Amino acid sequence: MPSHDTASTALLQRPRQVERLVTGRATQDGAGVKLTRVLTHDLQHRLDPFLMLDAFGSDEAADYIAGFPDHPHRGFETVTYMIAGRMRHRDSAGHEGLLSNGGVQWMTAGRGLIHSELPEQEEGRMEGFQLWLNLPARDKMVDPSYRDIPAEALPHWQAPGVDVTVIAGQAGSGDAAVAGAVQRPHTEPVYLDVHLEPGAVFEQPLPPGHHAFVYVYRGEAQVGGTLVARQRMAILAQDAAADGVRLAAGDAPAKALLIAGRPLREPIAQYGPFVMNSHEQIFQAVEDFRAGRFG
Repeated sequence: MPSHDTASTALLQRPRQVERLVTGRATQDGAGVKLTRVLTHDLQHRLDPFLMLDAFGSDEAADYIAGFPDHPHRGFETVTYMIAGRMRHRDSAGHEGLLSNGGVQWMTAGRGLIHSELPEQEEGRMEGFQLWLNLPARDKMVDPSYRDIPAEALPHWQAPGVDVTVIAGQAGSGDAAVAGAVQRPHTEPVYLDVHLEPGAVFEQPLPPGHHAFVYVYRGEAQVGGTLVARQRMAILAQDAAADGVRLAAGDAPAKALLIAGRPLREPIAQYGPFVMNSHEQIFQAVEDFRAGRFG
């Protein structure tokens, strides 16, 4: 098999270990779209500032064709990463965009909007991920915003046997670091799509205080010395002496999402598509939505 010697370029002295492995829960959302909820409600505090991660993927149109008709959000950001397929976004703030193969949609719901995400295909594969990223209390009522980032606009970090799509934060370190398409100063998210050829190794520095996890979606990978199978999430242990995470492929290629961020350590109050800091703020969100104040 091909091999890639990374010993001479090793960045890390003490990679993080895996705290536990998580199997996602099969569910449906929107108008019946079948998906796997990988980061569930009970992990929100452990993986703060991340609130949810859904993985979806099917060759059967019946699993996705109804899409996600009009629905509201307030108090957080959604990051949709499309591996394959075409999805049309429209929202009450007047934004519209087409999310297609390899592209990212980054939407800040802020004080509230109503949007829809509907497939623009009747057959073929649709596959991707949606991540919910919390907003700090000071920013929960900012004006909504929306950004489409096509695949060709996403930066890449590359090394022998490794190709990393840098959605947010940065990949690598020092002069060789590559900045991602999106930066957020309060939560400092790192969102990397890591592709490894057989035998390849990727090391990513991370601040020790960041919460972090890896989701393997093709093949299998060694994460901090633990074998992580396909469709499993590895929550990385908190270790004040750790300096990052090491991912390694075995005899076959592997693909994984590496996601990390600075925890907000603020109260989380959630009611469906509204995420605030108190029950009173949730009641206000529901009232504002019912009164038509989301545009």
